Amino acid sequence: MLKVGKLDSELLKRIVFDKITFRRDEVLTRPGIGEDCAVLDYGDYECVLSTDPITASIEDIGRLAVHISCNDIASNGVEPVGLLLAVLLPEGTTEEQIENMMDQAGRASEELGVEIVGGHTEITRAVNQPVMISTAIGRGPKGGSASGEDMRPGDLILVTKKIGIEGTGIIATEKDVSHVLTEEEQREAAAMLDQVSVVKEGVIAGRVGTHGMHDVTEGGILGAVWEMCHVSRLGATIDRAEIPVSDITIKLCKAFDLDFMRLISSGCMLIVCEQEKFGEMKEEMEKAGIALTCIGKVEEEAAGVRFEDGSVIAPPASDEIYKAVD
Repeated sequence: MLKVGKLDSELLKRIVFDKITFRRDEVLTRPGIGEDCAVLDYGDYECVLSTDPITASIEDIGRLAVHISCNDIASNGVEPVGLLLAVLLPEGTTEEQIENMMDQAGRASEELGVEIVGGHTEITRAVNQPVMISTAIGRGPKGGSASGEDMRPGDLILVTKKIGIEGTGIIATEKDVSHVLTEEEQREAAAMLDQVSVVKEGVIAGRVGTHGMHDVTEGGILGAVWEMCHVSRLGATIDRAEIPVSDITIKLCKAFDLDFMRLISSGCMLIVCEQEKFGEMKEEMEKAGIALTCIGKVEEEAAGVRFEDGSVIAPPASDEIYKAVD
């Protein structure tokens, strides 16, 4: 029996990716560990696509479904333009519940300037709670998409905002955390779901110039670092003390026995850039009110993916969120 959550990287490659053998010339970026998006050749432009489900949250499913896929598009340094939503709902779902989900999705898409262009909605016995799957579409100039394959030894590894944003918000809204957090902290934790978009920083970073980006979703910050190193076939050194995290996130993770560095962290963008561009990157992010922290650097492949003390960073497995919300 497999664990709840994403398939681990080795299994995903063996039983999923290795089965996809047909190729078309128009496909520029194909499925792979650490690849957020597919990229298709559309003449003078590239069409960038990504799809993701929301399965761990019910209360904010509409809002999160929009942001998660749009974040993937932004990790290529381009702006999302369209979105398709497939909504699978259990028996007993009410009109009011569907209306609330779509109200959330509509407001989130308007905030991002992304049009919902289609999808599917049905009641089905195949699910026991709402599942929303979103597919985002972006467009950028040909050759302009950011890729982790561009990473080079000596590049800096940066993160925006703080890790654990989405996980903290989900736990605070889906679970009773009154024994862990004060009322004010509970409100602050729930409000973190207002910060899950990384479209703004993705577009800014794409404009400044990167050697790849990755929005930090399942597997947390360490999973994202490992996946980018896997794509680039390089190593990394991460300074544990520099990883930005909220005291509220730490409190919740202690209470539920979770590793906050392996907690789903939508709202946090991992950015790799040349050292020479760090000053400009930080300045442009600060202008937009976005915190940016350097947490490490890219190394040769032989160095492996490690913390500064030499301890090894393992590949991502099932996200910590499923220990708290199941």
